[in-house]
Amino acid sequence: MADETSPLQDPESLTQGGADAANMSPESLGVERVLNQDEIDSLLGFDLSDDDAEERSGIRAIVNSALVSYERLPMLEIVFDRLVRLMTTSLRNFTSDNVEVSLDNISSIRFGDYLNSIPLPAILAVFRAEELDNYGLLTVDSNLIYSIVDVLLGGRRGTAAMRIEGRPYTTIERVLVQRMVEVVLNDARLAFEPLTLVHFNLDRLETNPRFAAIARPANAAILVKLRIDMEDRGGRIELLLPYATLEPIRKMLLQQFMGEKFGRDNIWESHLATELWTTQMEVAAVLDEQQISLKKVLELKVGDTLMLNASTNSLVELRSGNIPLTRARMGRSNHHLAVHVEAPLAPAARRAVATFK
Repeated sequence: MADETSPLQDPESLTQGGADAANMSPESLGVERVLNQDEIDSLLGFDLSDDDAEERSGIRAIVNSALVSYERLPMLEIVFDRLVRLMTTSLRNFTSDNVEVSLDNISSIRFGDYLNSIPLPAILAVFRAEELDNYGLLTVDSNLIYSIVDVLLGGRRGTAAMRIEGRPYTTIERVLVQRMVEVVLNDARLAFEPLTLVHFNLDRLETNPRFAAIARPANAAILVKLRIDMEDRGGRIELLLPYATLEPIRKMLLQQFMGEKFGRDNIWESHLATELWTTQMEVAAVLDEQQISLKKVLELKVGDTLMLNASTNSLVELRSGNIPLTRARMGRSNHHLAVHVEAPLAPAARRAVATFK
């Protein structure tokens, strides 16, 4: 006969046991918890709602940690802001239409990832930075291509440009886009001009990203996205500069913006120039040089005569420290020894002065 106080017979005990089982977590019951899509995206660091966000988390932040942030080159923002202003004026003159150019964002990206993300069809312009001895990439999307062709060929305003997908670009379209790319590259030269002189020359136009490989896929690059609007038409231009291209002028890009002079201080320049002009320097006139043994030097006495390999008409060498300056002729002026300079400054002295400046 069962005990009356047994839990199997007690309704209150059955109720309490069911409540405890309901309050237990899936891990304590031995059931694996399945993550939903939002938790997976947060873990990996992906957020589809804000793909261009600067702050990354999770695994994606670890993967992108090797990239150099463009914020370490603050002068680039000033250069690209200047490029936007120049393009607004030049493209208005080029299209004879109301053109608005805006800077969407500046980001750092791996070159291989960028090539895989280019929406096709598009035209990729490979250009060479002559003074920097490297290449860059300029991408024109299909919307802007058809808009430029429509505007330059006299399309009516107020109507969207007609797009014909599934066919290669014609020679006329490529020539018109090439003219626009040359205008943009000339504006880029003017944008960099206050910082350094660099000419961007168009090398070739490509429609296949595989033929526009100008760097290794893992190399980091600066990506600048520009938006061009012509009333109800327009599109995007993306300018990509590998960090290897910007390396020769990296020190200039690291400086902070201090006015239109790009970091120059006129007060300090004038003060330094004034001090340099009033600086005293010691100049020695060398008649002759000889190499003798230490024994003969120790045997010298008062009244001994040293024979020099120089005559009264020989030229003497003027030096400042160990740097030869020029050659001069000895003479006398009002009971003082004097020298008359006979030749301009030597190239070594000029190099030393240029290095000092």
